[in-house]
Amino acid sequence: MAVLPIRIFGDPVLHSPALPVIAFDDDLRRLVGDMIDTMHAAPGVGLAAPQVGVALRLFVYEYTDTDDVLHSGAAVNPVLLISPPPVEEAHEDLDAEGCLSFPGERFPLVRSTDALLRAYTVDGEPFEVSATGWLARIFQHEYDHLDGYLYVDRLEFSYAKAASKIARKRSWGSPGQQWMPGVDTFDGGA
Repeated sequence: MAVLPIRIFGDPVLHSPALPVIAFDDDLRRLVGDMIDTMHAAPGVGLAAPQVGVALRLFVYEYTDTDDVLHSGAAVNPVLLISPPPVEEAHEDLDAEGCLSFPGERFPLVRSTDALLRAYTVDGEPFEVSATGWLARIFQHEYDHLDGYLYVDRLEFSYAKAASKIARKRSWGSPGQQWMPGVDTFDGGA
């Protein structure tokens, strides 16, 4: 498998809805393996196909919860059902979220606390995962990528303004910008 470059905020593939996966074949399995290697090298807890420049409805995840239970897999053509998010302001520490496509930064974002993921494995087998807490957050974050959204698109005004300032300062926001895990260094995200 291989580590792939990760696209940065502003690349068109990150801001457009991804297409359904049609072929469950060796190319898909290779892409999933490469995405897992890339997620580990970054390091992150999730990675969506658009983040590596592939406009397909697919994401991988790997997260160990507070009970030391490992949650990992690949979700192909996912559907995500979520509970309504709480109506409250984001907490700067408890709700801090990061993104490998907006590397090195974290901002608070209120997310739904419960989610139900329905998807297919790389072999086309259906599965379902009920998630709460951070796993639910990870699913929402990665699913957003498949619809062309980054978490910075959902931030409260003051945080969105700060994120916009960072993007301008780093000259992000145009096509073709990327970074390479294991070569370039940023603090992790999802």
